[in-house]
Parts: sequence; structure tokens; C-alpha cells
Amino acid sequence: MSTSEKLNNLTKILRSHAPLLIAYSGGVDSALLAVLAKEALGPDNIQCTLVDGPEVPRRLFHAAVKLAGEIGLPLTVLTGTPFSDELKRLNPSDRCRFCKLGIFKILDTARKKYHCNYIADGANASDTGENRPGIDAFSSCGVIHPFIMAGITKQDIRTISKEKGLSFWNKPSAACLYSRIPYGDEITEEKLRMIEKGEDILSGLGISQPRVRHHGTIARLEVPPDEMEIIFSARNRILEEFKSLGFLYVTLDLQGYRSGSMDEVLK
Repeated sequence: MSTSEKLNNLTKILRSHAPLLIAYSGGVDSALLAVLAKEALGPDNIQCTLVDGPEVPRRLFHAAVKLAGEIGLPLTVLTGTPFSDELKRLNPSDRCRFCKLGIFKILDTARKKYHCNYIADGANASDTGENRPGIDAFSSCGVIHPFIMAGITKQDIRTISKEKGLSFWNKPSAACLYSRIPYGDEITEEKLRMIEKGEDILSGLGISQPRVRHHGTIARLEVPPDEMEIIFSARNRILEEFKSLGFLYVTLDLQGYRSGSMDEVLK
């Protein structure tokens, strides 16, 4: 199926479910969905909602709000903590499922407030073959996935965004800060602070997709392989600043950045 055919199908899907509340994060997937929904339905038939919480990095939150303003999206920001204290302590391997269920409750309140028929997210056809308990949780609550329904892949999303001249077309994928902590290790505000500040340090050095995996006293850095030289060049600065955050040891993962590396222990 051609991209234009997929887009035609997407338009039909969006119109048949309008008005829509878009679960917006500022990432390329949800941002493009919001743009296409606005074009297909008009601004009065969509409402973008960003759920902010301790798991959202500040730099990504501010970037998401700024992007919504630049592309003219109607945006509401809701603050909430989708994880209970007990779940933070246990940090189970299906934490994404519990987190999405918590986020759904927040989004559904907004859906009712804005009189929307459905909540839609940016999950795409490339996600369907992966371990995605969060998507499954959203599906169980009635959240629709227009890109999946239309057969639109991640590459399609980037291609469409680029062709439309959207600035975010090549924006790196992001994940919540909880994903930096191994399953079974308690999630604490202090750990999240250490992770976020560490990633801010790496981002400031020019790392495009920094990940600081928190292993107790050890920070395991994941960066794109072609950017590892930046780490070596700034080794002393990184050591000093990471130790000031509370880490005793700083390591570089030679496999480089990869999505879902914390899931490798489950295989």
C-alpha cells in the first residue's frame, strides 16, 4: 500500500472517531498524529493533552510545549503521578502496563471534559511486533491507535513529516525516566534526579540520544556508537560531574544506545 493510500485511510479513521483527544508527548509520532488530525478534523475537533509527571524529563517537557505552540496545536497540560508508591517500590517488569493505566485515567478525565469520543495515541505499525505492554494496556481501555489501524510505520511517519516540512521529522525517540532503572529496583525521586541531570550533561556535550542507566552506584551510559568519541574526549569532565551527582562508577556501554536495553534480562 502506498503512503498516499495509507494517509487516505488514516483520514477516514480520524473522521469516523472524531472528536478526538490526542495523547501528546511532543515526540514525532504523537506530534504528526496531532498535525494530521487537525488538518482532517479542524482545530475544534481535537484536543491535545500532555500528562506531566516525575517520569518526564524537563527538557523534553519544555520542548513538547514549545513545539505545540509552534505548530498551532490546542494543548492542555495535566499533572499526575501514574505510579503508586507501592509500584515504585516493586518496579515490576510490566511497569509500563500499570503506568499507562494510570495515564489513561488522567486522559479520560480530560476526554470527558472536552467532550471527545475517543483518546488516540501515536503508536504505529512498527510497534506491533515488539514487547509493548503499555500499548496493550491502552488498547484494553479503548484507546485507539490510528497509525496502526492505517498501517503506517515509523519510517512512514518520518517520511510524511519530512515531506510536510515539519521540523521534528528526525527527532530521536524518547522514553520515560522510569525506563532507566532495572526492574525490581525501587524507583525514587533521587534516582530520577541523578538520571535526568546526567542525561542533561551528555545532551549538553552534543550526544543526540543519551541514556543513563541507573545500576545503584554505577551509571551505565548508552550513546549512539558514532558519538562515543565525544564521551572519550570529555572523559574527565563526565567523571567529575557524574560523581558529583552521587555515582561512584561511570561506565560506557560498548553496544551503544538501543531501545529497551533493560528488557534484555527478560529474554
